[in-house]
Amino acid sequence: MTEKVKKSSGQSKVQERVVEENLVMERPKTTPPPKKKRTIKRTETVLSNAEYEIPKNAGIVYMLPQKGITVYDEEEDTVREMRYCPNEPSIWADEQGEKARKETVAFRDGKLFVRKDQPNLKKFMDLHPMNIANGGNVFQEVNKKKDAENELKKEFLLSEAIGMVRDKDINDLLPIALYFGVNINTPVSEIRYNLLNIAKKKTQAFIESFDSPQVQVRSSIQQAKDYQILNLKKDGCYWFDSNALIVSVPVGQDPLNTMVRFCLTEKGSSVLSLIEEKLDKLG
Repeated sequence: MTEKVKKSSGQSKVQERVVEENLVMERPKTTPPPKKKRTIKRTETVLSNAEYEIPKNAGIVYMLPQKGITVYDEEEDTVREMRYCPNEPSIWADEQGEKARKETVAFRDGKLFVRKDQPNLKKFMDLHPMNIANGGNVFQEVNKKKDAENELKKEFLLSEAIGMVRDKDINDLLPIALYFGVNINTPVSEIRYNLLNIAKKKTQAFIESFDSPQVQVRSSIQQAKDYQILNLKKDGCYWFDSNALIVSVPVGQDPLNTMVRFCLTEKGSSVLSLIEEKLDKLG
C-alpha cells in the first residue's frame, strides 16, 4: 500500500510540473513599447533683407522715379510727397531737413535688395505708386515664403484633382464629363484621360464641380435630350413625346443653359423630378 501511495504522489508531482510548464508556455508575450522617434533639430532662417524685382522688361539698369511722387498718407489723412534720402529717417518731404539729399534708387538686372538697416528705403518701396501691390505695373516685392506656400497649395490641389480622376467611379465622373463637354460615348480610359487634362488646366473648377448642383442637373438634362425625353429648340424647351412647352428660351440664349437654370428654380424642381424619374426607368 505504501509503494502505491508513493507512486501516486510522484505522478501528481509530475502532473503539477507539466501544468506549471504549460502555464508558463501559455503566457502572452509582451510587446515592447514603440520606439520614440528622434527629433531632428532644425533652425528656420528668417530673412531680414527685403528683395524687389521688375518682372518684365527690366533691362540692365532701371532708375525708379523720385521727383514729384505723391501718395496718400492714411495716418495724416492727406496726400504727401515722398522721396528717399539715406540720411533722413522719414520718407516724407515735409519732415526732412534742409540738407536732405536724394539718392537714386536703381534696379540692376531687375533686382533691388534692401538691407535691414534701411527701413526708410523699404517704406519708400512699399508705398511707391509703381509697386504692383499698390496698383502699379513696374516692380513688386519678392516673398519667397508666400510664393512657396502658394505653389505648394497649387500642387496639393492638383494632386487631389488627379486622385479624383483616378479613384472615382466612372458613374461619378460621367456628369462631370458632360458638364465639361467630354464625349462620354468613348472608352472609359479615354474619358478619364480627357478629364485628367481638364483637371490639370482647370483644377479648382474641376474639384468644385463634384459638389455643384448645376453639374448634376446639366447631366440629367443632357441625357434626357439624348434619350429623346426633351426636345431643346432655339425658341424653347419641350417634352419630346407631347411637344408641350416647358420653358421659353430668350433670344440669343442657349436652350440647355436656360433649361438648367429653370430646373434649379422652385417652379422647375417638379420638372427635374419627372425627368430623373423617366431616366431611372430607362435603367
